[in-house]
Amino acid sequence: MWVLFAVGSAFFAGMTAVLAKCGIRKTDSTVATAIRTIVVLAFAWIMVYVVGSQGQISAIDGTTLFFLALSGLATGASWLCYFKALRLGDINKVVPIDKSSTVLTILLAFLLLGEPIGLFQGLGVILIGLGTFLMIEKNPHPQAPASQGKGWMLYAFGSAVFASLTAILGKVGIQGIESNLGTAVRTGVVLVMAWFMVLVTGKAKEVRQVPRRELVFICLSGLATGASWLCYYRALQDGLASVVVPIDKLSILVTVAFSYLVFHEKLTMRSGWGLVLITAGTLSMLLS
Repeated sequence: MWVLFAVGSAFFAGMTAVLAKCGIRKTDSTVATAIRTIVVLAFAWIMVYVVGSQGQISAIDGTTLFFLALSGLATGASWLCYFKALRLGDINKVVPIDKSSTVLTILLAFLLLGEPIGLFQGLGVILIGLGTFLMIEKNPHPQAPASQGKGWMLYAFGSAVFASLTAILGKVGIQGIESNLGTAVRTGVVLVMAWFMVLVTGKAKEVRQVPRRELVFICLSGLATGASWLCYYRALQDGLASVVVPIDKLSILVTVAFSYLVFHEKLTMRSGWGLVLITAGTLSMLLS
């Protein structure tokens, strides 16, 4: 049963990018991030009460709270970059770069935390890195202005870097706290950061101007993220982390499939081989 939950986590994670893309055609990506974070935060606290860890709130020490806050800030920065990249670029180009955060996380864990890199992990890092390189296309998004041709790539790499920092800081921050409670706390930080960005960039008025149809898709993307988390942690509860995590990372296959069905984004032969390498690299981590 836990394998089905792991597959469900990958499915909903893959749907998040597609649903979000539908919600930011006219809506500013920062505004969309702030709105969807409300939904994600609600799901995060649902998880806290599902596992019954709400009683540990008073036991959170200052050091743990500090690193959770830093992790939340990194998460917020990652999400802001990710949805900005999705607004400017094709899903099939943005998502592979974002997924390269797996490679960066493994390397940072080795350099900063002293975690060893096994043979199959090393092979996975190489394959995912090569696959990501092949999937990066130089031509700009057809609907984006020429001046923004390379902007999506910078934001996509920013998303990957901050996502990696999120994992490292989060690992330090949840040493003395239940993981779901830690996730809820740092998601609260993300919410504050997202709305702060809305205010300082003068986009508060745009919140009321979000088209109803796009608002629905923004909220659905938040629900998809929440559903992915529910499935992910349920799978981890009963299954092997070494199996659950790689299965979850295969969400890129779901994203590519639905980006073709919804947005008619097609893979070139080069990017197709890149997807094959990323998938092979991810699967190789199942053997680690």
